[in-house]
Formats: sequence, structure tokens, C-alpha cells
Amino acid sequence: MFDKKRRLFIIMISLIIIVGLIGFTLRDRANLTMVEDFVHDSVGWVQEIVNKPIAFTTGIVNNIKEVRNVYRENQVLKSNLEELRQLKYSNQELTQELEELQEILDKTESDFLQNFDTIQASVTARSKDQWFKQVTINKGTQDGVQPNMAVITGSGMIGKVQTSSPFTSTVLLLNGFDRSNRISVNVDLSDSDNDISGFIVGYDEERELLVLEMNESNSDVEEGQVVFSSGLGGMFPKGLEIGEIKEVQADRYELTTMAYVKPSADLNDLNHVIVIDRAVIPVDAEQEGEESS
Repeated sequence: MFDKKRRLFIIMISLIIIVGLIGFTLRDRANLTMVEDFVHDSVGWVQEIVNKPIAFTTGIVNNIKEVRNVYRENQVLKSNLEELRQLKYSNQELTQELEELQEILDKTESDFLQNFDTIQASVTARSKDQWFKQVTINKGTQDGVQPNMAVITGSGMIGKVQTSSPFTSTVLLLNGFDRSNRISVNVDLSDSDNDISGFIVGYDEERELLVLEMNESNSDVEEGQVVFSSGLGGMFPKGLEIGEIKEVQADRYELTTMAYVKPSADLNDLNHVIVIDRAVIPVDAEQEGEESS
């Protein structure tokens, strides 16, 4: 019995001391006890030691995530940039093709070509053999294409049909012409009523210009004058633009005048062409066609 009372007394005294300590620590004080200072500093040091590696690790993880995000964004931007480049190239090609088709249409509807049968065709292949300088078009004898017909673009003449099969034809370009395939031409003299005649007899590989040989020596031939087909020989229609004179010089014997002509059409970039039948359409046939339509 005595022991129970003693225990109860000790518990009560302990509670009173604890409550007193709690009340003492909760009151507003300017200074902390030594124990509180020690505990407070110890906890601060422990938190600093623990927080530094955590903050360092967190920073590394965040940097890795940021690098990954930047890498993904760069990949997306590169993909978008490549798509934009492809769209730009496609747009340029389509624009160029539309301009070329418009030139072909304007040329076909011109008053000059109204007197001839014209066949529109597309270039499907280019000869790998640079010696012959040929291209293949997708029209043949089934469409009325025959050998030796003139072939032009909206800018000017590019050559002639060399061979023709039912569905395709081979075109010999101007840079493949020689004396066996020469063209009778006239040089347009704006200050004179009479044009100068001559022949395209070849192609100068170094100058990348057509070689024009005049029938006689003539000092009126100058740089900048335009060269047209003369129509003589019955192979090509008269008046097809071939090119512009870039250089003039006399031959070694000074008996004739030699000139170098830049083709009006770009022989290295051919997509759509016009084949011209050298036979003139009779006027009666045109009228009958209009009446029947």
C-alpha cells in the first residue's frame, strides 16, 4: 500500500515538473538555454549536411531532364526544318514547271505556230553518253512525230527528232550538232532590211556556245544579235529562235565570219517541249476544221 502511494506521488511530482518545463520553454524569451542552443545547432548542422547532397542530386536530375527536353525539341525542330526545306524545294520545282508549261502554252498559241502542227511532249530520259547529247520524249509515230522535226521550248529551239518509235522519240540537242546536222540560219540585223545567212556547224565545248559560220565575211555581225532558222533546206520552219551571238571573229583566211551563239533555251534543264511538223497547215484545212467544230 505504501509503495503504491509512493509511486503515485513520484508520478505526480514528475508531471508537475514536466508541465513546468513545458511552460518555461513556451514563454517568450530572448535567450535560449544551453541545451536548446545545442539541440538547435545540431539539428541545423544535420539538416545542412543532409540537404546539400539532396540539392546536388536534385540539380543533376533536373539538368539531365532539361538536356533531354532540349534534345527532343532540337530533334523536332530539325524535322520541321527538313520538312520546310522539302516544301520549299517542291514549291520551287512546281513554280518552275508551271512557268515552263505557261511558256509552252503561250508559244503554242502564238501566231507563228498557228501555221504548223505542234505536238507537246515531256522529256522522260537524258542520254548518259555525253558524245551524242540526246534526250528521250514520250511521243512517237503514234502521235505524228517523225525524224528531222524541229523541237523547241518556250524559250527557243533545242534540236531535232533523230529517231522515232511508236511511243517515244530521241531528240538530238543543238550541242550535239555538227556539219552533218547543220542548220541554215539568218542573223537578225535591226538596222538593215537584209539578214545575214549562215550555218550552225557545231558546238564549242570550251566556250559552251554554238558555232555559227557565215556564208561570207560580214562586218555587220555583232554581239547581241539574234539568230533564227532560215527555213532553207526544207528541214526546219523559218523563224525559230536559236540563240544570241556572244562573240564574233574572222576565220583564219578572213574569207568568212565566225560567231559563237548562246542557245536561247537551257539545254541542261528540259522538261516539256514542242515538236513542230515542218509541213504548213493548209488554210482550207483550217477553215474546214473551224466549220466542223
